[in-house]
Amino acid sequence: MGKFSLGKLVMTRAVHDKMNSDIDFAIGVLESFERYNRCDWGDLSESDQAENEHALKEGERIFALYSIGSDKIYIITEHDRSVTTILFPYEY
Repeated sequence: MGKFSLGKLVMTRAVHDKMNSDIDFAIGVLESFERYNRCDWGDLSESDQAENEHALKEGERIFALYSIGSDKIYIITEHDRSVTTILFPYEY
């Protein structure tokens, strides 16, 4: 288990559909989620990673960015830790 509660895990329809049609993408999403749960923030800048470390302590929103082949996904946990969402950057 990671350093913070993930709440309910949800994903957008676009991520869901791509996972259903592309096994490599689906595996990449699962691997990215495992990294997120270990507080590995993926492709974020050092300053954004530091903000996440601060957010862990202060109960603020946490987010990460991962590259999966030519795609990118965000994983975002709300400040109250009620929900974690997986989405494409264009859906943000």
